[in-house]
Amino acid sequence: MTFALGNDTQSPAWQIVEYLQRNASATIKEFEELLGVTPSAVRQHLTGLQAAGYVARSTANSGVGRPYHIYTATEESRKLFDCHCDDLALTMLEEMLEMVGRDNIDHLLKRVSGRLANRYAGAVKSPVLLNRVQEMAGVLGKLGVLTDVIAQDNDTIMLKTYNCPYHELAQEHRQICDMDQEMMQQVLGHNVALNACIMDGHGGCSFTVTKDRTVYS
Repeated sequence: MTFALGNDTQSPAWQIVEYLQRNASATIKEFEELLGVTPSAVRQHLTGLQAAGYVARSTANSGVGRPYHIYTATEESRKLFDCHCDDLALTMLEEMLEMVGRDNIDHLLKRVSGRLANRYAGAVKSPVLLNRVQEMAGVLGKLGVLTDVIAQDNDTIMLKTYNCPYHELAQEHRQICDMDQEMMQQVLGHNVALNACIMDGHGGCSFTVTKDRTVYS
């Protein structure tokens, strides 16, 4: 490859690929606003990322004015954000799922979600719903998961994730997604619904957290 992305997650190149991980596509103008640099500087970064296979370019026509370029992440770029469980733990869980059989998978994963919830609960302490979700996002961030927290109102918060720590396993066992949802619900102490999922072809997973008025009342 003629371009080295490097490990500096604050570099313009990393900011571009992370932005495309979070968004379906982007234009030169959006990258200008993101980086605070000139169009020629943006094009220079994009040229390097395209040459390395991290970014793809296509032409769009709005019907008014000249056609323009849009940029999207490639599969090679998405691999940069794969956050894998420890290989031994992931392999052991996979073997256990095979051993217990389909009838017992739900029971096993419910126990796993409980253990994970107990592990993460100490980092989620605020009685305020928004703060709790932000603390949960911080826990996920330490695992390498890209997150956004969006407050829809005081009682409804959206937690979005853009990569999955169980991606390979969830492709075979969709109950893993239920386990993740259940874990978050236990940690947050409020209702959590999974509204969009990477496994269904969405750009990320969207969890809607709604206030349970029996908690911290």
